[in-house]
Amino acid sequence: MSSSNLRWNSRFSYGAGPISATANIQPTPGILHGVFVSAASSTPTITIYDSATTTTSTTIISVFTPVAGTYYPLGDLFFKNGCYVVISGTVSATFSTATGTN
Repeated sequence: MSSSNLRWNSRFSYGAGPISATANIQPTPGILHGVFVSAASSTPTITIYDSATTTTSTTIISVFTPVAGTYYPLGDLFFKNGCYVVISGTVSATFSTATGTN
């Protein structure tokens, strides 16, 4: 299914945020709008994958080091399977997403 075949819900869903550990924040197709990081320390990193489970084969955002008190606008990144977030170090982050249906 391509992203052009999806209809997008205009309502935002904030996944499982704030999250402080690796999690699947949305196990269905959608759009990732941005990430707000409220806390980050102890060599924090975040990596985001297109996965409805816990696979790490399709990267949406490569590993980055977040800064506390920062919103990262991501420009509407489409994911066709789900959104799986891998966190290391100490991080508290809220993910802004929208859901899609086909």
